[in-house]
Amino acid sequence: MWACTGNPLVAEICAGSGFDWLLIDGEHSLNSLESISTQLQVVAGYPIHPVVRVPANDTVMIKQYLDLGVQNLIVPMVDNAEQAAQAVAAVRYPPRGVRGVGSALARGSRWNRIEGYLNRAEETITLLVQVESAEAVANVAQIAGTDGVDGIFIGPSDLAASMGHLGQQDHPEVTSAVEHCIRTARELGVPVGVNAFVEATARRYLDAGADYIAVGADVAMLARASEALAAKYLPEGTGDTPASY
Repeated sequence: MWACTGNPLVAEICAGSGFDWLLIDGEHSLNSLESISTQLQVVAGYPIHPVVRVPANDTVMIKQYLDLGVQNLIVPMVDNAEQAAQAVAAVRYPPRGVRGVGSALARGSRWNRIEGYLNRAEETITLLVQVESAEAVANVAQIAGTDGVDGIFIGPSDLAASMGHLGQQDHPEVTSAVEHCIRTARELGVPVGVNAFVEATARRYLDAGADYIAVGADVAMLARASEALAAKYLPEGTGDTPASY
């Protein structure tokens, strides 16, 4: 599930929920380097795997997140093999990549307390790249097959928009494209995940072979639950969102 509030208490509550992984979002949410650092600390004591999405496929941003101690990284909007290779290079130190060396200052290396960190850092990092455009679907085999890409994560929202079906993640053309990506990744032996908040859709993708699925978000659950509670006790309320907020 997604952790989007930027609040460590919410992240800790979700970490103890029983889910396998917690996806801390740095692209569309309020999270900052500081809030992500705190959330990584508070969830460390729970049997859940924190995964963090960076805002963009940017070498400097990726470096900052890795220095922070992020080990499971999602890079959004990867449309082709060249962009996938760019993300791979960003998580590797020279000569295999271009990650800047600042381990003495970084939580990721525990301030150089981890012996041999520089030589084996990339072995501790899982890199997932997002397939979320029509171009990416066309190039999914090349993206998934890029050396250093550990898995792909499909984003149906942006994919639907790029296919001319804005806001229609369950449009037949979109679900067909998602299933194509799942099949392709599995044929290559590459782990594949997808975002799916509707239960029927999530189960459909599980049946299609998805290895991992993000099935909800903290902010969405809070919004829907608070609306349901208000409707229960204030049935005459309009529920309208103010024009200015």
